Amino acid sequence: MRAMVLERFGPPEVMQLREVPDPVPEADEVVVKVHAVTVNRTLDVRVRQDGDGRQPILPLVLGVDPAGEVVARGPKVSSVQVGDRVAVLSPIRCGRCAACQSGRAADCAAPVHLGVHRWGGYAEYVAVPAANLVPIPDSLSFAAASVVVRHAPTAHHLLTHKAALRPGEWVLVMGAAGGLGHMGVQVARNLGARVIAGAGSAERVAAAMAAGAEFGVDYRHQDLVQAVLEITDGRGVDVVFENIGDPELFPKAFATLAHAGRLVTAGAHGGGVVALDVRRLYQRRLRVIGGAGSERSDLEAVLAMAEKGQLRPLIGRMLPLQEAALAHRLVEENRVLGKVVLSPATGG
Repeated sequence: MRAMVLERFGPPEVMQLREVPDPVPEADEVVVKVHAVTVNRTLDVRVRQDGDGRQPILPLVLGVDPAGEVVARGPKVSSVQVGDRVAVLSPIRCGRCAACQSGRAADCAAPVHLGVHRWGGYAEYVAVPAANLVPIPDSLSFAAASVVVRHAPTAHHLLTHKAALRPGEWVLVMGAAGGLGHMGVQVARNLGARVIAGAGSAERVAAAMAAGAEFGVDYRHQDLVQAVLEITDGRGVDVVFENIGDPELFPKAFATLAHAGRLVTAGAHGGGVVALDVRRLYQRRLRVIGGAGSERSDLEAVLAMAEKGQLRPLIGRMLPLQEAALAHRLVEENRVLGKVVLSPATGG
């Protein structure tokens, strides 16, 4: 099969298209023919650049969220059939730690990540544990399924399990046109919240508004705090959905929280080291909650939304496998509005 193989860290061109042996499934695994896999700033671009502190194992094939069809299965697999349309969940849980044993798989202490610690979806085929598959509705394209499964469960987990969002509450979604933010807008609306979209340009605000946000703020050209307070009649928001970690934007987003508000976050591509007003934190009874990952229930909830047409991924560009370097540059330079998706099955 063809795969984009990473043998050393560096610029996009370090990924090289190679002919490698087809994967053979272990007893509890399946082989998926990859039709779509997203390109992500953190788990793809930064891992390719320098490993991102995740101890990736080289040589490596990137790609954490492939979607496609089952073409082979190991002898112990009965949960899926050859020909099934599936998406793949990246974290392979250890099953042994206290979190896994108590049913909190999202907090697994030692997950192995597809596309980081074992070969991922930048290839025509990928072998994965059958337990990491999820069937995708016929109404959802492989590309859409890849985007939904990558971002929407995390958005749902942050808003429901971490923020305990209630219908009618105000939510400020930062980076609202990005992969996670765009899903955050839609999940929050489906949970009955009133959504303010924060984004870095008028075009990105418009994209978030089209996804269902009630109000929008261009935080690069408007005063974010003043705008949010005006929208909420001086009250502030109950929840900030923050996934940027920008040292300039984070304090402003934090300052929009109403009394007893909650800020949830699962991103740091803006830098990750930020100032925190601790006096405001305790005087206003605020909470800051980190929480990457999701549970199976989050996945089931968002796929049900997607099947009903309530989640619509924003896909900016689809490229064949051999153009993975271009795909990385587009993401690095923020040149595409929406997700960049590779389609290994297209050939060429």
